[in-house]
Amino acid sequence: MGEVAEFPIGEDAVDGSGEPSRAERIEALRRRISAVPAKGEASAPAPAHSPVERLLPVPEPLTELLPRGGLVRGTVVSVSGSASLLLGLVATVTAAGGHAAVIGQRRLGLLAAAEMGARLSRVAVIPDPGPDPVEVAAVLLDGLDLVVLGLGGMSVPPSRARVVAARVRSKGAVLVVTDGHWNGAQVRLEAQVSGYEGLTGPGRARLCGTRLSVRALGRAAAPRAARIDVCAEPGGVRWASGERRRADAVSNIDVSSTDTVPNLEVAR
Repeated sequence: MGEVAEFPIGEDAVDGSGEPSRAERIEALRRRISAVPAKGEASAPAPAHSPVERLLPVPEPLTELLPRGGLVRGTVVSVSGSASLLLGLVATVTAAGGHAAVIGQRRLGLLAAAEMGARLSRVAVIPDPGPDPVEVAAVLLDGLDLVVLGLGGMSVPPSRARVVAARVRSKGAVLVVTDGHWNGAQVRLEAQVSGYEGLTGPGRARLCGTRLSVRALGRAAAPRAARIDVCAEPGGVRWASGERRRADAVSNIDVSSTDTVPNLEVAR
């Protein structure tokens, strides 16, 4: 599964006894990130005209919601609601060979991401980015495929958002912002928990899945919505279209037995 690379750079890491300043730590972080093989460990950048290489993969049910079927490199995406959506993005990108960073998300469940297939050795975690998490994100855009930025409730001024968005475009990464306001995101994804699976009656109340209501809003595309099931199965967690999964379940019912419900744990 690998180990997570954690980079503490917040002000509370300084003890006043000659430790490097925050600016020095950010510069050290810049050097470490520059050593990461860029854009999915490719030996050379993908051709700019290649539609496939211009996309980062997403969990399969989300492809139907996004205009291009994935996260377009060089764009800013806003995500709100259930943390499962963030975990699914990190898991899918790193499982496909990309590198990701998670900034300011102390409570994000990396174990759940690993159960979704994430390669934690490809994830850099900055739990405490200090007073300016946007600055840290701008550094990490150089060399990584996906940067998840927790804003901690702050609102980023439009002028600064435009500057960072320009850097996102020039580096060919995807910046995912959450827990705050970012003006000008190309795509907004909103996810809410709408139900659970596995609560089947007395003596059989073991949670085995979470149902999400996900909505995608883009600048140049009509809003789209879908029900998505995050299902615990042997060996990991699977994402499935809610309507399709329930249709499959109905078609596979054994009429001779109505008490066969799988007992699976769901990642939290």
